[in-house]
Amino acid sequence: IFEETVFDFDTLRQRLREMAFLTKGIKITLIDKRLEEPKIRAFHYEGGIKEYVKFLNKNKDPLHQDVIYFEIIKENCEVEVAMQYTDSYSELILGYANNINTTDGGTHIVGFKSALTRVFNDYGKKSKILKDNDSLSGEDVREGLTAIVSVKLSEPQFEGQTKAKLGNSEIRGFVETSTNENLTAFLEENPAQAKIIIEKYKQEMEK
Repeated sequence: IFEETVFDFDTLRQRLREMAFLTKGIKITLIDKRLEEPKIRAFHYEGGIKEYVKFLNKNKDPLHQDVIYFEIIKENCEVEVAMQYTDSYSELILGYANNINTTDGGTHIVGFKSALTRVFNDYGKKSKILKDNDSLSGEDVREGLTAIVSVKLSEPQFEGQTKAKLGNSEIRGFVETSTNENLTAFLEENPAQAKIIIEKYKQEMEK
């Protein structure tokens, strides 16, 4: 079936490290015995995707030290989100469905982004950081954001053979509601951090 069966160590290392981040507590060991001195790499992250976010932000300056995290399980669906804002101008949102990297996004990412925009606008106006006629766009609230959105479901519907995009319509509402409730709670419980995040985007908006 495969014309080439030479395994690339770096490719395997990257994928297994990703799997260890996505399944907190699991330990995965990669051993390359093709070398005279075997190469060994072990991956184990008790913090799961929270540590994944920190790993991705290791060369960036975070706006808040605590990684925002929540996990919701309901019937046959599960959503797990970890996110942190940095002082950079680029966004990095990685989506996973049953530990498969949905590189083209899908309904779980649409739901997350929609809730993100609504929550920051609602909180900003409620806390008087934003004026009633101010409005942050989706791009505004994602600037400098690093986020992992991981969902697990019993019957995933992927678009295309590469499984690069999730199509389950019910997941959008589940992720959107979960993000709305939990992110709102975080901002209300951490007003100082919330103000730092919103003030950054307010200044950008006013330029």
